[in-house]
Order: sequence, then structure tokens, then C-alpha cells
Amino acid sequence: MNILITGAKGFIGRNLIAELKNRDFCDIYEFDIDTPSSFLDEYCASCDFVFHLAGVNRPQNQDEFMEGNFGFTSDLLASLKKHHNNCPIMISSSIQAELDNPYGKSKKAGEDLIFEYGKEVGAKVLVYRFPNVFGKWCRPNYNSAVATFCNNIANGLPIQVNDENVIMNLVYIDDLVYELINSLDGNENRVGRFCEVPVVHTVKLGEIVRLIHSFKESRQNLYVPDMSDAFTKKLYSTYLSYLPKDRFSYELTMNKDNRGSFTEFVRTKYNGQFSVNISKPGITKGNHWHHTKNEKFLVVSGSGVIRFRKIDCDEIIEYFVSGEKMEVVDIPVGYTHNIENLGDCDMVTLMWANECFDPNNPDTYYLEVQE
Repeated sequence: MNILITGAKGFIGRNLIAELKNRDFCDIYEFDIDTPSSFLDEYCASCDFVFHLAGVNRPQNQDEFMEGNFGFTSDLLASLKKHHNNCPIMISSSIQAELDNPYGKSKKAGEDLIFEYGKEVGAKVLVYRFPNVFGKWCRPNYNSAVATFCNNIANGLPIQVNDENVIMNLVYIDDLVYELINSLDGNENRVGRFCEVPVVHTVKLGEIVRLIHSFKESRQNLYVPDMSDAFTKKLYSTYLSYLPKDRFSYELTMNKDNRGSFTEFVRTKYNGQFSVNISKPGITKGNHWHHTKNEKFLVVSGSGVIRFRKIDCDEIIEYFVSGEKMEVVDIPVGYTHNIENLGDCDMVTLMWANECFDPNNPDTYYLEVQE
């Protein structure tokens, strides 16, 4: 299948092309503002589907709205007609097509033109009125508040919020791309004359800003966002794409002593915390028990033994562990326990606890396993 994509270097175009290539759609005709105009005629002669994503959002003068959003659409349709190519065509419009402003009028004119084209030549036309779209590769300080806020907060730049209670209807770029690819198979989400992206997030502007600030703060407090919330998950992915290239990494606090180190890695609001424990050769750590706190240990490097003893019994239970065998050991409540490095190199253990450490309520009581 030969797929023509106008606006190929734009935000939506780049994401769509990347996913089409992931799915082995190799015959993609990429057309953008710097593509020689003669290529349009060549592409229209043999394309089997058109994603018409090109448009003007921020022109130097308002006349460019109509020229870019209506005029180029006219040229595209004329070229298809010239080659008697009645392939399906999708056009990206905007919810502003309902508004009486130069941008909205130009989008509405493009819609009317393509609907008439479909009637005239019998081609299948798909008109999408996109709300605000967010995700990776969206240009900040242009026409996306989400992109601007993510970029500026990630880079320590100021932001301006005039009204935190403004309601925003947002579509995530991956959801949009999947809908567009579905349309290739004739499975578009059609609602009357128009097509829609099925998943739209309705969020207050102030909540978006609060979330993005929390993402930045998570590097200090180690709390990861609530990934069970679909919008938070997508916004966090978007935020990370705007990190400065020299700030992809961040240091953790290593609690070191002569026995090794213990480092908290991730905290969660509802699912406990993850840590990395390093034990020197011959070192035993632990010798304590918990009422409610429970843990999982996974030795990923080195070798050792994890010992247990129920606090009111004498029997000692041993589990020999090694990085050569990925084996999770549960640490049940009511058992005092320790972990000893039996090897001649550092032993590295990943540890999960069902609750984040609270110094005011540590639920940790010293008791030797081997008395």
C-alpha cells in the first residue's frame, strides 16, 4: 500500500510515520513544506491512501490560514482528480472549525471542500476534528499548552497560567495514531459525518500543571506517579520527552557503611518501595522482624543465604540465593531474618517492601536469628 502523508514533519506526521514503519508499512510518501511541489503530483498518481495532516496554525498574517488550510487542500484534491485517483483521504481538522475566527473558518472551508470532493468523485473521506493533542515531539511555546508546560517545567523555565479552572479536552498522540492506522483498514471511529479519536481526557488546566510539577519533584522524593490513571501515565511519558539532554539521569542517596550500602530507588503511594542493598563479603545484614511490613528479596549478583526464625521458636530456616538463579524470597511477618554474603565479591539484592519507610513508625524490631 502506498500511503501519502502531508505535513510529514509535523507533530502528528512524525508519530504516525514512526508507527507505520514499526508495522512494516514501507511505501510511505512523505510530503512537507520543503518538499519539491512536483513530488505532490507524482505521489497523487500512485497513492492508495492519503493522510492530509498539513496545515497552518501560527501564520505571520491571517490570510495564510485560508491559503494553507484551504488552498493547499484544493491543490491536493486537484492532483488526485487529475490522475483519477479516488483513494480514501483523511483530513485533520479542528474543533475550532465550529468557531467564527480566521483559523476556524479556514478549517471549516477545508472540511466543506473535502466533503464535496467525496460526493463528486465517490471517494471515501474521513474528517477528524482534533481537540488538543499532546505527546512526544510536540513543539513547545507554539500551540500546545501541555507541550509548553512540560518543556518549561522540565527545563526550569517559568510558566503562565491565567485560569487554573479552564477545562481542556486532550487526546494523546498514541491514541490518535492508532485510530488513524485503524482507518487504513476501514475501522475508523465514525460519529455521523465526522470521525473521532475514541479516548479523550477532560482535565482542568491547574491539575495538569500540578501533575507536571509532581513529576519533576519525583526525582527528589522518589515517588513515581500513579500509573493506574491513564492520563497521568500518558502525561508522565510526555514530560520525560522534554527533559534536557544532560539531565536524563539523577543521583540517589546511598546509605553507606563498612558493611556495604542501602539505597532507596522508587517509592509509590499505594504499592510500597523498591531499594538496592549491597553487602560486602562475609557481612550479615538484618536480624530484625516486622508486625505488618513484608518484603521480597531478589539477589541479582553474588551469592548468600537468607535465614528465618519465627520469633517464638528455635527452628532456623535457610534459603541459599545467587545471582545465577533469579529467585524471589518472601519475607513473612513475625519472622526475624537476615541475609549473609557467602561469596568473595559484593552481593547485590533488590528489595521490595509493601510500605514506604516511615521513621515515625518503622515497624522494625531487632532480634538475632542465631542467638
